[in-house]
Amino acid sequence: MLKKLPRQPQLQMFKTILVNFINPQHELCLLAKKIDWESLEKEFAPLYGEVGRPSIPIRTIVGLLLVKQIYNLGDETVMDRYIDSPYVQHFCGVIYFQYDYPFDPSDFVHFRKRIGEEGMKRIFQESLNLFGKEFIRKEVKEVRLDTTVQEKNITFPTDRKLTEKVIEHCKRIAKKEDIKLTRTYGREIKKLKHQLRFVRKAKNVSKIRKSQKRLHKIAFKIYLDLVKQMNPIPMKYKKEFEVLYRVLTQKKDDSNKVYSVHEPEVLCISKGKEHKKYEFGNKSSFAYTRKSGIIVGAMAVDGNMYDGHTLEPQLDQVKELTGGKIKKAIVDRGYRVKGGIRGVEIVMPKNLKKESYYLKRKREERCRSRAGIEGLISHLKHDHRMIRNYLSGTAGDKINTLLAAAAYNMKKWMRLRREELLKFILRWIFQCQFWPLGNIRLSLR
Repeated sequence: MLKKLPRQPQLQMFKTILVNFINPQHELCLLAKKIDWESLEKEFAPLYGEVGRPSIPIRTIVGLLLVKQIYNLGDETVMDRYIDSPYVQHFCGVIYFQYDYPFDPSDFVHFRKRIGEEGMKRIFQESLNLFGKEFIRKEVKEVRLDTTVQEKNITFPTDRKLTEKVIEHCKRIAKKEDIKLTRTYGREIKKLKHQLRFVRKAKNVSKIRKSQKRLHKIAFKIYLDLVKQMNPIPMKYKKEFEVLYRVLTQKKDDSNKVYSVHEPEVLCISKGKEHKKYEFGNKSSFAYTRKSGIIVGAMAVDGNMYDGHTLEPQLDQVKELTGGKIKKAIVDRGYRVKGGIRGVEIVMPKNLKKESYYLKRKREERCRSRAGIEGLISHLKHDHRMIRNYLSGTAGDKINTLLAAAAYNMKKWMRLRREELLKFILRWIFQCQFWPLGNIRLSLR
């Protein structure tokens, strides 16, 4: 059953209301007034039943999700921020100062699964509504696009690591199901691990290869022994056993390899970086306006898709979220699309025949402005939790991408409000220097 916060609560005599001692011009207070919490409640209400224990209020959990992403906090650390900061509590709809957690941090996981990608799109759309729907529709005529890799929370994969993981998983399942393996190879595995410690050194290469083959053979024997004793395999272990089998049978040149046992969907993506040849995660695409720099589209791409093939789905998402008409898409050379996209002019750095000097200069100016998206991606990664994705599965990739984009837009809106306030104060000080003293007194009265 969905729990709603009271709109006009009965106040208590011996408790101090948060609004009475916090600064109403604080960025979170201004943002709390601007977000349409009632529409979010109506949007998520069908996901809850009509009977049972009341749920966590939508404003509380959505507010903490946004604070977590805006200030680059974790599921546990955002709870400490909630207790420390009255502004965070006010943003989450609390009336009086609280001393305890509003809910367990694990409830974030259940809520993210409940609302899914569509719910996160609705939260992202709310971040666009902060700037005004009409303003966004005008700005979306020219958008800049680029893709980046959102790395997953895994270690750098090697054959030795994956083989060891298979052995660990098999032994863990055997212990859980109270199965006694024919042989565990404990001492031999320990000896082989020690031999494989310096695998990249040229000394004793043949010995190291033999050790790797022997470790792989042991892992296969333990796996087959466990399968034989568990036959038929229970449904709860089927997916896990399929992943373990893929790890043991995959070869060097195979496609769709497994790079992590607990995250088998992880892809190996090469973006041509000098300092990092390969990145392990998923590809995410972003679109933002040329003039105002607002993110109007964010999506996690399924598979290691060519950048040009992500262009049309990304533009469709922008049209769906904003309702505006895109006239120009400014991209890099990796977005070559055969035949183009109907109704959209694709602008990229290339030599065009019979192009006037004026048009060439304008096109180059737009292409130079596209490079600004690299700084935006850096902010998303380092400030809004995209440098390392801790959410599981492909659903976690999509949710984290949309949340990071929503947090960036909200942070941008708060920064603009702060700049406007500063400009107003400076203008007032400047006017006070030239106004007569009598006029100041009259105006202040």
